[in-house]
Amino acid sequence: MKASSHPQVFAAAGLLATGLVLTSMAALVVGTTAIPVDHVWSALVGFDGSRDHLVIWTQRLPRVLIGAMVGAALASAGAIMQAVTSNPLASPGLLGINAGAVLAVVLAIVAFGTQSGGILVWYAFFGAATAAVIVYALGAAGRGGATPLKLALAGAIFTAFTGSVTTAILLFDQSTLDQVRLWTAGTLSGRTMSDARAVAPYVCLGLIGAILFSPQVMTLSLGGEIARAVGQNQTVWRAVAAIVVVLLAGSAVALAGPIGFDGLIVPHIVRLVVGIDYRRVIPLSMLGGALLVVNADTCVRLAMPEQDLPVGVTMAILGAPFFIWLARFRVRAA
Repeated sequence: MKASSHPQVFAAAGLLATGLVLTSMAALVVGTTAIPVDHVWSALVGFDGSRDHLVIWTQRLPRVLIGAMVGAALASAGAIMQAVTSNPLASPGLLGINAGAVLAVVLAIVAFGTQSGGILVWYAFFGAATAAVIVYALGAAGRGGATPLKLALAGAIFTAFTGSVTTAILLFDQSTLDQVRLWTAGTLSGRTMSDARAVAPYVCLGLIGAILFSPQVMTLSLGGEIARAVGQNQTVWRAVAAIVVVLLAGSAVALAGPIGFDGLIVPHIVRLVVGIDYRRVIPLSMLGGALLVVNADTCVRLAMPEQDLPVGVTMAILGAPFFIWLARFRVRAA
């Protein structure tokens, strides 16, 4: 795949940033009651306590900010995972990272009654890290080590198992099921500015780490022989990459539940546009992931203003055909 020139990369970044700003503004306008653009702007620059301004600041703005953070986190985590594992199907959802984080959060709510986003995010980190270790151990077992196919199968098995355990826990605990019913489907609804503030530092730390370490991720993506030839300590940088992925995926799950396919779709589209240089793919995936999640949530609210369809459902509808196409394309290319 031919690498893109700097002007092409800047153009892609500009288009994604512009699209994200316009989509975010549209997300502040649409809803059960449309709010004119001038009212949205006046709410952002001069809050006066009116009903429209309260709706903007307490409901729609947190939803947009959390959607952007979740989308950026999952897409950049997916890009790192695909580079480090040499697996084009790798993403936090498909390799069980999200499922592990969800199970840990549900257990925390059931066992300790924890509701604070600032505390739940630590359980999400623990669940995501545990899932990463288990899936890698399962994928690396046997002859040949951790091949892309074995990792994908291990992720699918782990996701199915933890999903069943999570469902069983919720069925036996009706009160917890009522609390987290929408969250387990992946939703931006009901999130507050306090939730955003509680998790934002971890998301920002993960995103900054992903950009800073993108040269090392690029080297890892070229394979073990090249990494050794340039003197890279693969063990250290794979561990650093795993920590960044856990930080990003755990934060996203703590904020909005398990939203799938963002980490799979976006890095692939970005690579088609700018090539395989992860120093470009990772930051552009952040913009693309934020745009995709905010846009998916906004389009559903625009089409069905009286319904509040979880964005996780929308992403599954978008992502399933893409996954089938990708799997068939890879099988033919193999």
